[in-house]
Amino acid sequence: MFKKILIANRGEIACRVMRTAKKMGIATVAVYSDADARAPHVEMADEAVHLGPPPAAESYLLADKIIQAAKDTGAEAIHPGYGFLSERESFANACAEAGIVFIGPPPNAIAAMGDKIESKKLAKEAGVNVVPGHVGEIDDTEHAVKISNEIGYPVMMKASAGGGGKGMRLAWSEKDVREGFEATKREGLASFGDDRVFIEKFIEQPRHIEIQVIGDQHGNIVYLGERECSIQRRHQKVVEEAPSPFVTPEMRKKMGEQAVALARAVGYFSAGTVELIVSGADKTGEGFYFLEMNTRLQVEHPVTENITGVDLVEQMIRVANGEKLPFTQDDITLTGWSIENRVYAEDPYRGFLPSIGRLVRYNPPQEEGEGLKRPVRVDDGVAEGGEVSMFYDPMIAKLVTYGETREEAMDLQIAALDRFEIEGLGHNIDFLSALMQHERFRSGEITTNFIAEEYPDGFQGAPADETLTKRLAAIAGFAATAHADRARRVSGQLGDRLRPPGEWMIRIGDTDHDVTVDIEDVSVDGEAMQLALAYAPGDRMVEAEFGGEPLSVMIGNARYGLKLTTRGASHSAQIFPKHYAHLVQHMIEKEPPDLSKMLICPMPGLITAVHVKEGEKVEAGQPLATVEAMKMENILRAEKEGIVSTIAAEEGASLAADDVIMEFE
Repeated sequence: MFKKILIANRGEIACRVMRTAKKMGIATVAVYSDADARAPHVEMADEAVHLGPPPAAESYLLADKIIQAAKDTGAEAIHPGYGFLSERESFANACAEAGIVFIGPPPNAIAAMGDKIESKKLAKEAGVNVVPGHVGEIDDTEHAVKISNEIGYPVMMKASAGGGGKGMRLAWSEKDVREGFEATKREGLASFGDDRVFIEKFIEQPRHIEIQVIGDQHGNIVYLGERECSIQRRHQKVVEEAPSPFVTPEMRKKMGEQAVALARAVGYFSAGTVELIVSGADKTGEGFYFLEMNTRLQVEHPVTENITGVDLVEQMIRVANGEKLPFTQDDITLTGWSIENRVYAEDPYRGFLPSIGRLVRYNPPQEEGEGLKRPVRVDDGVAEGGEVSMFYDPMIAKLVTYGETREEAMDLQIAALDRFEIEGLGHNIDFLSALMQHERFRSGEITTNFIAEEYPDGFQGAPADETLTKRLAAIAGFAATAHADRARRVSGQLGDRLRPPGEWMIRIGDTDHDVTVDIEDVSVDGEAMQLALAYAPGDRMVEAEFGGEPLSVMIGNARYGLKLTTRGASHSAQIFPKHYAHLVQHMIEKEPPDLSKMLICPMPGLITAVHVKEGEKVEAGQPLATVEAMKMENILRAEKEGIVSTIAAEEGASLAADDVIMEFE
């Protein structure tokens, strides 16, 4: 077995690989950029080698420097993680030439599957179902329009070397193709150094399901069940689960056997994933089609580990060392249910725009259990005080739960998300909790259109029913009494002999609640609450029980009261002593500034194009400017007609969130 390996990656996946390596008794080497000098993966490794400045092109993508680092530290093998160099044939070849083992598939398999156009041809030859489309290079926009018209709308335009949701555009009409083809090419070039694009039929009511395969260098290849990855936003996965609530045992067998046939056709070994698009309307078990094969470890691999008990990173290392798989297809059984939520640095309340900045507070829920099949698992590579920068993927952590049933796994997610503390930047924890509570998600009737269909006007927080609202009012009343009691005990305030007020009017949303707190109980609107909790002023988290039902609530200060965050939303609880609550109606509310005549930059980013000129009349829906953030292009459009009076930002300008791009008359 290897004595030392280098992990050519960063963040949570670098930490994940190191954990297994250490369990196997293998020393580890980290590499890092200036931005990651104090990152957890650097601290976790036995040795660390500096690569260069923050941009990936000047650090994590420098194959020569990484190979030299392996040589200098005596690392016998390199694990690439995912992203960066993980699917580059040239890097695998360079490792071989340097006498270093690449912990991944052979270079020829990476090359065959890395090109989406060629991989579809190979899949078809191997007997794998493929999506109708054009599997060849496209010359220009006119050629793209001609192909799209022949296939029939809707169509999907994809960068040939793409992945991770980047370089993809859905076109419902010829207009969409003309507007999006060049943008797709640019995104492919910016993210992957390859501007080739292919076009295929878009499957309606689609589900995204993938098959995990693993093979050794002795011809043994098995599939480890499927993962449901249909909950996506902008074609980027948000929630993954295993198994799929849609796939039957018969369908699983057909999908798995086709995935193994494809892997065998390209001489595959190591871990890999065959991604499929599945028609949710097809109940025959035949309506699945090959999308692509990812020749690396997937972000969502933990859910497969949970239901199979197979440590995929350990098997990748053992396979790279020449060992045989310790199991056959007949040995693989799927037990229980696992769900993974991706915690992103993005603001769901502002259209999921990227959010960068310092993690002023980072306190994930405590992991529960031991081994792979543990109820709560957090894979991360950040720490409190660290920074989520514009240079890398915005994922902060992966929250993984495991239960005997799907319902149990979902409920574990809700409870764990309530205890996940992040401050300093925007995050999607509320949104993830809302998904886990959503009736349609819980039913399993999901497609890749789920988010667009269920949140057409954006996300405004998970709705709270009357029971939850009253429970929050009870907690707010208890906290208000505790704060008043502390004030009583401080010299010069209420006085030692005065009892703190225990009667409150608490406004949550548009509803006022009468809350009474005394020594023994709490009542809301005359109803006694069976509340058990411990709270002291300054606590950030309240662990309450209502009649034995647990509820975790994050608590913070807000205008006129407290901010209570739980179950996928933040609630402002305005708190007033009951004896003057009737005066609240006379308080004047501050009006927000009028921004309707300005185009505001919605996120930190680079202005790549300004599509209008000063004095130009614009119509609703017309493109005004394009902002690139985290290698994704975002077209900002006019909300209504008007005349451009001033353009404040030029092409090439780097802007912060809320900077003014242009103003209108």
